[in-house]
Amino acid sequence: MTIHPVDAARDADIEGYLIGSPVSIMREYIVRPGSGPRLHRHPYVETFVIRAGRALFTVGDEQVVGAGGQVLVVPALVDHRFEVLDGGTYEATHIHASDRFITEGLE
Repeated sequence: MTIHPVDAARDADIEGYLIGSPVSIMREYIVRPGSGPRLHRHPYVETFVIRAGRALFTVGDEQVVGAGGQVLVVPALVDHRFEVLDGGTYEATHIHASDRFITEGLE
């Protein structure tokens, strides 16, 4: 077992290879409605653990509102994006099934 110090910022990212982990983590803390990443995809699964707030997720041809207390899983190579909705701060942990972030922007 190893313990590593991390950036204390609520939205700091951690690439797994830097700490000997097979996964990378994005910590999201977004207060402005309408914010979120452009359409993109990854060659690996991305899991969204939403702790608070709401966001409209577009995953392939589907749209769903993800909210605090839910977990969304986006398969590898599926186009996706999200946009934070009104009603509170979006707080989530995004788990990338890769020791490095690999993102293909589509917009």
